[in-house]
Amino acid sequence: MASKKQIFLPLAVLVGGIGAAVAFSAMKQPPEKKSEQVVHPLVEAKPITVAPMQLNVDSYGLVKPKYSTELVAQVSGQVIAVSDAFVKGGFVKKGDVLARIDPNDYEAALIEAEANLARASSALEIEQAQAHVAKTEWQRIKDNANATIPSELYLRKPQLAEKLASFRAAQASVKRAKRNLERTYIKAPYDAIIESRNLSLGSVVNAGSQFGVLNATSVAEIRLPVADNELQYLVNGGINANVTLTAQVEGKPAKWQGKIVRSEGVIDQRSRMTYLVAQVDKPYSDKRTALRFGAYLNATIDGKTIDSAAAIPQHLVKNNRIAILNNDQTLSFKPINIVREYNGHTIVDAGVNNGEQLITSALEYPTEGMQLRLNDAMAPVTDTQLALKEE
Repeated sequence: MASKKQIFLPLAVLVGGIGAAVAFSAMKQPPEKKSEQVVHPLVEAKPITVAPMQLNVDSYGLVKPKYSTELVAQVSGQVIAVSDAFVKGGFVKKGDVLARIDPNDYEAALIEAEANLARASSALEIEQAQAHVAKTEWQRIKDNANATIPSELYLRKPQLAEKLASFRAAQASVKRAKRNLERTYIKAPYDAIIESRNLSLGSVVNAGSQFGVLNATSVAEIRLPVADNELQYLVNGGINANVTLTAQVEGKPAKWQGKIVRSEGVIDQRSRMTYLVAQVDKPYSDKRTALRFGAYLNATIDGKTIDSAAAIPQHLVKNNRIAILNNDQTLSFKPINIVREYNGHTIVDAGVNNGEQLITSALEYPTEGMQLRLNDAMAPVTDTQLALKEE
């Protein structure tokens, strides 16, 4: 049998442990209850800038010459000379001789015409002298009472008219012969760049044969398509508006200034666009950044100017309203007047003030007057904060 000591000793230890646990439990203090804190949504904002703004219109187009001429032969013959500048891409000045047609036949025709003119002139002078003699004789015998009125033939008026007509015809022949001789020279009608040449030395041409095509370098034109709803942003439909043209030249950006000179006045049936025509004077004046014919350009046409306007990112405008962060860190929805949507921005001319904080963060359930927190990284730095940073 177990002794009393073996029985009561474990019981005593158990009771002691329970008592110690109760004592320690009584000494433990309950945790303090913390007050619940409301965490307001964190947002980012940026100030709105209100300033004068120009509503420009973007377009594009190809550079073409204002004047392009197809050179054709006006007389026939063999080409006996061709200028070294008369090649594709060559530059020529007004009056430069590009080619020469054999002039021998036309020189001979001029000599013959001049000879006929000399004969006609001589015959006219003789006839004028005879008409003068006839008139003098009539003056001498007209006092005779039996004298009758002389006939036109007696006074040699028909003969004189015939000789005068022959003289004028001979003058016309000389003029025609000189003109044909001059036409053996194929000349540039203006400063130009050669687009093409179709004939070479030794070619035989007839009247109407094509020599080549020249493009005038005095003025370049660019047809700029503009959507009908974009015309409202241009003054006077864009006529006389300045236009900035940009392109890449030798891999580098280049810029030219032009002017809208006219509208084609119709809507293109395929593109449904209205075409405005811009002109640039002397496109080849600067050889390094020449505005070459055939180049593709981007264009920006100067439009109307708004005295006070702001550009708001388009995704921040909902139902013609924007979310503003007030000074007390609350949200307000402000209605705005939209003038235009352009390049991902909404142009506004009413409903905003300069310096107002536009909320740029996305809020899940935004409500009027809801309390917000501004992201410290986006908040404006005060003078005190700036001084602490410098220290």
